[in-house]
Amino acid sequence: MPDDVLKAFIYFLSSMDADKDPKAARVGEREARIASKLLMELSGGFIHGVGRSGSLTSPQPKASGGSLMYHLANRLALDALRNFGVPNIRGAIVLPVATGMALALALSVVREKTGKNLVVYPRVDHKSPLKAIRLVGMKANVLESEVIDDAVKVPIEAVEKAVSNNTAAIVSTTTFFPPRAVDDVVEIAKIAEKYGVFHVINNAYGVQSREIMKLVRKAIDKGRVDAFIQSTDKNFLTPVGGSIVASPNEEFITEVSSAYPGRASAAPILHFMVAILSLGIEGYEKLRDNQEECKRLLEHELEAVARKHGERILNVWNPTAVAMTLNNKESPEKVGHYLYTSRVTGARVLKPKDFGVCCKEYKFPYITMSAAIGCEKEEILMAVE
Repeated sequence: MPDDVLKAFIYFLSSMDADKDPKAARVGEREARIASKLLMELSGGFIHGVGRSGSLTSPQPKASGGSLMYHLANRLALDALRNFGVPNIRGAIVLPVATGMALALALSVVREKTGKNLVVYPRVDHKSPLKAIRLVGMKANVLESEVIDDAVKVPIEAVEKAVSNNTAAIVSTTTFFPPRAVDDVVEIAKIAEKYGVFHVINNAYGVQSREIMKLVRKAIDKGRVDAFIQSTDKNFLTPVGGSIVASPNEEFITEVSSAYPGRASAAPILHFMVAILSLGIEGYEKLRDNQEECKRLLEHELEAVARKHGERILNVWNPTAVAMTLNNKESPEKVGHYLYTSRVTGARVLKPKDFGVCCKEYKFPYITMSAAIGCEKEEILMAVE
């Protein structure tokens, strides 16, 4: 959808909100008064936000346009995830919080339903999920990873062994930086179903990957998946601040909506709606095609760099990222510093015991680079030059 049409549509919707009525006498404590015209423009006119204190998706009487916009965004999210590889879901909600907070909301529902507070968490060195678990008064049983060839992974046997009578949920992960391998979400889903525990998948940037979405779909078909969570900025090229929780169980989505305390900003919801309507299904699939091409180019170019410097590419499958050893550098961290000062952003350099390697000690230092959705081939060539 062209930008001018989208803009007209947005302002048509926001014009339905009560604050646009010039004859209204507004005497409440929250009447969508605004300090400047710039703020009105930046918000798209949705000053009242979305939801009510009882539920995010409850219509707001003063914000009929905003409520309609939110309903449309949620329907678009559901349709998008179905089209992009997971047709076996029944509900989705766009949340005005990033992935970590969305995980916390989902886990708050789990704790309320089970009365238990233990979460089995195959180790991923990422602070957000651990903070999300603690935020809702739950405790993470972090399962230690093993280094198998080049890959860092938690054996599926360890996951099953960790499930106990006190386990409320398993939180698995599809996407992280190599050498951390993708969790076997299909087998974890089978374990969750076998023992009757909730299973939440952190699918932070998995929507862009056709292969990852196939795994999520299969996990739902073969076992138990209560929810999977994805970032709007990592997958749909929006500003940071939004996420989508999806589930094969529509009731779970309703409960997540009800768990949110108070009214919420409409901005992240609007951002997603604009992004998906701008791209459309065909546009997004083209971005996926380009991402796959960029990933292949990144692998090819880094292999050439590795051969030149006596290094090698780690043999770990990842949908977006590639890792290369840094065995022949006295100070590997200087590589990252040099790249950043050369205006190459996003590369990660880690030594064997650094937080981020996802195990007690990796075999050698390494660097990772990503060819995520929206990446251009020129950027990859500049980075490895």
